[in-house]
Amino acid sequence: MSGKTITILNLYSNDMNIYGDRGNVLCLQKRLKWYGYEPRIIEYNQGDKFPNDVDIIVGGGGQDSGQSKIKADLIKIGPKLIKLADDNVSMLMICGLYQLFGKFFKTSEGEIIEGIGLLDIETFGKSERLIGNIVTSSELFGDIIGYENHSGQTFLGHKVQAFGRVRIGAGNNTSDISEGAIYKNVIGSYMHGSLLPKNPAVADYLIEQATKRKFGEFKVKGLDNTYTEMARKIAAKRPR
Repeated sequence: MSGKTITILNLYSNDMNIYGDRGNVLCLQKRLKWYGYEPRIIEYNQGDKFPNDVDIIVGGGGQDSGQSKIKADLIKIGPKLIKLADDNVSMLMICGLYQLFGKFFKTSEGEIIEGIGLLDIETFGKSERLIGNIVTSSELFGDIIGYENHSGQTFLGHKVQAFGRVRIGAGNNTSDISEGAIYKNVIGSYMHGSLLPKNPAVADYLIEQATKRKFGEFKVKGLDNTYTEMARKIAAKRPR
């Protein structure tokens, strides 16, 4: 597939990249190569020029201080991100950026960090941290395996669906069994770990939607996920 390039935008890699979240970019890069595409990685940080042409956007988690640092720039580029989401661009946002893709994050000290409102979610900081290995179930992706570590508790509105339903762990909050959120081809989640190497079905979903949008097709080439499946079985049995 010479010349078939898929551009991945790594959003705020300097400040929102914790617990191995950059591994999501590396996983997409490797799987795109295996499928015969040419991955192109663009790092976007505050103050950079936002690129005109992107196919997949990935963002990670960070400390509250990291969210405060990037919040003004994120609000500035928010309309572009919303337009891209409505144009079915694939996106994966983890933890801190998942929260800021919503309406707001109210910290435990009462500070309200405004989000871009792309996702119909609201997040409230709590004193209790939700930490540990997590397994959720999804009709679209099967079992989704990861690691969560967050004090923010997120509640879903009517315009999003849950990414998964919790089997082991906490998920979005301590009040229901939802984990993450999906809107069009945008996935938000609290799962670190990093998420995509443990969950090739999710990685391939993002790739499939991106390649169909850009080239009109996704030619499935069977990949050997034997070792990944072995690792998934072990990860799913690890204690909370």
